Amino acid sequence: MGLVNAPNKVHEHQKFYQKAYKAHTRIWRIHPRSPMMLTPYNILLWGTTAATMYAMGRRLFGKNTWFSD
Repeated sequence: MGLVNAPNKVHEHQKFYQKAYKAHTRIWRIHPRSPMMLTPYNILLWGTTAATMYAMGRRLFGKNTWFSD
């Protein structure tokens, strides 16, 4: 017997994930809290990519800083 007398929910979780996986849902989007974690990640990912492209474009045109002419 373990330290906690709790029911074993492994089979319920397994069925939940297998059903979602069979519906071709990506594994990182199956959990109910996934949008809460993926939204800030996507904002940071695409925001830093856009900022890098902006700075690189300015550098190509001879501007060495972000804001000056």
